Amino acid sequence: MGIRRPRLPRTRAGRRRLVQGVMAVCVLGLLPSTWLYVSTADRLRTTADAPRTDVAVVFGAGLWRGGPSPYLARRLDAAAELYRDGRVKVVLVTGDNSREDYDEPDAMRTYLTRHGVPGARIVSDYAGFDTWDSCVRAKKIFGVDRAVLISQGFHIRRAVALCREAGVESYGIGVSDEHDATWYYGGTREIFAAGKAALDALFEPDPRFLGPREPGVAQALASAG
Repeated sequence: MGIRRPRLPRTRAGRRRLVQGVMAVCVLGLLPSTWLYVSTADRLRTTADAPRTDVAVVFGAGLWRGGPSPYLARRLDAAAELYRDGRVKVVLVTGDNSREDYDEPDAMRTYLTRHGVPGARIVSDYAGFDTWDSCVRAKKIFGVDRAVLISQGFHIRRAVALCREAGVESYGIGVSDEHDATWYYGGTREIFAAGKAALDALFEPDPRFLGPREPGVAQALASAG
């Protein structure tokens, strides 16, 4: 039995309605991405002109052979540069530690200490399972009110927009990378992730894990003087 192909409308009015419907779907699909670009238009910086602030937040980006993936390493390099230049005092690393054999924050901490950031200036969030969770936890669990966020260029607008919605005054640094397969995948993924980001901003769901307040950031800042 053959598969029936969908029939196009036979009348001019029907075809017009079909085209209008397709255009409406396309416009609605692009609205979240438009919101991200508009809401973060004046919030992107480089490591050279990032505003001086207490905290930098680095989002996890996967591990490779137990250490940071190349993409994550570039984010951590930017954080280490900001610390060495005196632009930030504390680095909050947020990532996935949902399994015993997978620990992004500890791998990030180890990398940073090897690149000149004292362990006392690094705070780990082990439940940063996605961007929204990381932003909400930065605010509600670690008490971060203002931060410089560090990620890849294709992700940084979403990070800034969501952290601002979560109550963290944010500026973003999008580190550069070669345009390889991972970069193109990440850029394509952001088109779909923008829709989830818009829903997160609208409904403000609780993170997968919230828990009690943690004094790590406040203690690190106190020790930094």
